Amino acid sequence: MKMVLRVILLSMLVVYSTQIVNAGANDGRLDIYWVDVEGGAATLIVTPKGESILIDTGNPGIRDPQRIFNVVTQQARLTKIDNLITTHYHRDHYGGASQLSKIIPIGTVWDNGKFEDMPDDPGEDYFTFKTDARKVINPGTVLPLKQGSKEVRKRQFELSLRCLATRKEFIAAVGGVNANQAICKDSRPKDRDGSDNANSVVMLLEFGDFRFYDGGDITWNQEAKLVCPVNLIGRVDVYQVTHHGLDSSNNPLILRSVLPTVTVMNNGVTKGCAPEVFATLTATPSIQAMYQVHKNMRPDGQVNNAPDQFIANRKSDECKANFIKLSVAPNGMSYEVMIPANDHRAIYKTVKK
Repeated sequence: MKMVLRVILLSMLVVYSTQIVNAGANDGRLDIYWVDVEGGAATLIVTPKGESILIDTGNPGIRDPQRIFNVVTQQARLTKIDNLITTHYHRDHYGGASQLSKIIPIGTVWDNGKFEDMPDDPGEDYFTFKTDARKVINPGTVLPLKQGSKEVRKRQFELSLRCLATRKEFIAAVGGVNANQAICKDSRPKDRDGSDNANSVVMLLEFGDFRFYDGGDITWNQEAKLVCPVNLIGRVDVYQVTHHGLDSSNNPLILRSVLPTVTVMNNGVTKGCAPEVFATLTATPSIQAMYQVHKNMRPDGQVNNAPDQFIANRKSDECKANFIKLSVAPNGMSYEVMIPANDHRAIYKTVKK
């Protein structure tokens, strides 16, 4: 009798484990997680087919890779990172990659490779960590993501994750579409950023009418080229606040051109959320909600924050690594933003483009 019970319990465990691994993989939803890497960047995308794309890996050490691993395995319930995109070679964006590869398999790495006049070199450890493949990403590169069967496509939109710019090169404008003269007349340059920030990979994720923009740490002057004289991005629903909310990025021309409904800032307790950026966001009439991974307590005393309900980590002295999750409906017509640790949930309608 005991043996029969053990077999039954084991069978139940196997079934339950299988359900856990596949949870979310076939529900038709597109999920995005912003992992708390305390002022670095780590954005996890999980497609309706259960494929994963991680954009950036936070800082060196074990803390950030472990946090990413926890979200991938415990929240997204996956066992592999299928695609890793490194936007540029600064430690808070590539630093966790090598250590992460030791605790979870990584499929294809997409980055800028080694290129002429590369201002910042991540080193041999980054270029040699274990992965299935490495590919150089270029403007116009579209990641080869699974789209599902024809029957599924009848009920669901196709998915696209495309590179718009990298290494200060941009996709070509299509005819006179999205001419932006009225906005571009207000263009003003800032001092040149000669670091690798300017070479950042810029990605656009599309699922039906839903559109999400992640520009890494692309700089102010390069951002202007994305929307002037032609808006190469178009309108988006969700804007990942560039460069953690620092004012060497987040050119108002971008916000006035892409007109997001929701913004998400992966900032730190003392990093990001610069007053100029906060002012730009609050002055953008399309924005309904501004989310932050951390409540910001800048040492210069210039503190600006979204209301607490939109902040994942609210205490400056105790970081619990709370994440933000976004889930797009299978029809692409709405999306829900959640901060599970704080019981926050809000639904937004996708804007017709």
